Amino acid sequence: MNPSSLTHRARTPLTVLAGASIAAALIATTVASASAHKDTATQRPRPTVVLVHGAFADSTSWNGVIEELRHDGYPVVAVANPLRSLSGDSAYLKSVLASIDGPVVLAGHSYGGSVISSAATGNKNVKALVYLAAFLPEKGESAVDLSGKFPGSTLGDALRPVPFTNSDGSQGTDLYIQSDKFRHQFAADVSRNQTDLMAVTQRPVTSDALAEGATEPAWKTIPSWVLIATQDLNIPPKAQQFMARRAGAHTTQVRASHAVSVSQPGKVTDVIEDAAHSVR
Repeated sequence: MNPSSLTHRARTPLTVLAGASIAAALIATTVASASAHKDTATQRPRPTVVLVHGAFADSTSWNGVIEELRHDGYPVVAVANPLRSLSGDSAYLKSVLASIDGPVVLAGHSYGGSVISSAATGNKNVKALVYLAAFLPEKGESAVDLSGKFPGSTLGDALRPVPFTNSDGSQGTDLYIQSDKFRHQFAADVSRNQTDLMAVTQRPVTSDALAEGATEPAWKTIPSWVLIATQDLNIPPKAQQFMARRAGAHTTQVRASHAVSVSQPGKVTDVIEDAAHSVR
């Protein structure tokens, strides 16, 4: 037999086998690519997390939480809460929410809970409310009412009132936490160096804002999550538990001071992301 014929015959099955392998690989690649495209196409965009600080704090109090949320792929907006009046602060937050496209998870700390409760009412984009050592007022209730409903708050004795004049000539009162009492009262589980800075940069709240009654709250129609800080000296833990039960909220407790977003950013992020996972 001709040697070249033998070589040709030997190559033919190998060539067929190689061609089949290449075709199988191409098919597998195509299927995998289509599957990946399908998964990407069916993934929903993550909701925007909007963070609202409370009294005696500013947006930097969310820094640790923001880092974790952004690492996990969430768009985040940290709102500068004016802390002037409940109605005015709520109206300002409503304008911020109106500028955001798509679903929103709205989180508030302390007095910020009162603000989000009012601002989210009637907003169809807000899919979940998160309250972090925060107020969940019923219509007509104020922060002052709720903080005094149960024993445990020592905030009153730690405050320093500072009179101011509004642009229309009317008088108001700003409330600060006294610098030498700030750490014990507000953030006992945060380092001394950090609380010294927090005391200097604290944003005052007006006495009128804390005394103003709430409007119809959004937690009656929007699912809510509550993180209770069990070592809180501003809002008594029993008051936080009462408000959470009344709202039918998903509730978590953590051993933390009132400044839970600073001392326990991981726990705060977990609760916010639990709420975000409910958004469809």
